[in-house]
Amino acid sequence: MRLRHIEVFNAIMLTGSVSAAARLINITQPAVSRTLQHAELQLGFPLFERAKGRLVPTTEALTLYPHIERLFAQLDEVQRLASNLRTAGDTGELRILSVLALSYEVLPRALKIFREKHAGVAVTVESLHSPQILSALLSQQADVGFAFSPAVHPSLLQETLADSRMVCIAPKGMLPRALVRNGSVALHDLAERPVVGLDSRDPVGTSLSQACRQAGVGFHQAVVTVQTYHAALAMAHHGLGVALVDGCTAASADRSKVDVLALEPHIPVPIRALRLSGRPDSVVVRAITLAMRQAIEQMGV
Repeated sequence: MRLRHIEVFNAIMLTGSVSAAARLINITQPAVSRTLQHAELQLGFPLFERAKGRLVPTTEALTLYPHIERLFAQLDEVQRLASNLRTAGDTGELRILSVLALSYEVLPRALKIFREKHAGVAVTVESLHSPQILSALLSQQADVGFAFSPAVHPSLLQETLADSRMVCIAPKGMLPRALVRNGSVALHDLAERPVVGLDSRDPVGTSLSQACRQAGVGFHQAVVTVQTYHAALAMAHHGLGVALVDGCTAASADRSKVDVLALEPHIPVPIRALRLSGRPDSVVVRAITLAMRQAIEQMGV
């Protein structure tokens, strides 16, 4: 007997009719009848006889049923075990490392999604620079890290959650109206504008420096150089200069104070989940990674 045969047989034994068995296991009556007929054909003997509109088990069926009951008890045990494994992450701790740019909007949204199913997990979040995240993961000080930089160590796995890009944040009135209406700005359009510089050691700052060299553009009016993208955004909010930041940081921009424009050429800023290789992912690590992906999609970054 196949498992489907056994399921239908058990349902009929419990309910006494095809219609009630169909309701119990949520399939159609014809499907119950066909499955029963197939089981009897395969077995070579009938399992039920009709008497006054009910199905009465045969002697063979009554002989089989105690074994079927034990089988279903074992299946219930498997289901309980699977449920326990699925919810094993509902208690315990999840240690997250994140670059600051992802800690303002993306990570809080992701944690809100995460806690709908894992409210009992104690979550610790630490915001670090990308090199520090890689080092902490390698020394097993955290379960997962979220950053813009690629994993350059063979002991780290990386999963790309989204492909963001760099955008231009300009104080209102700093750029010509034509550029603002166009919705995009090129690097050479910013050459004579005050620009908030990014630390060239930062992965995004490195990408920006490389794009500037390729475009033959130098920012000679860098009013200040910062280490975090939100610091650059704050400078733009206060009118100090144009900030070139990632799309996640741009999501926090106050549109009443600044204009948000696409930047050309396209400078990719991939958002990645990083974790130690050689270790199976836990339920909670998979859950927060999925929640991060969902949060990024919600924001349209």
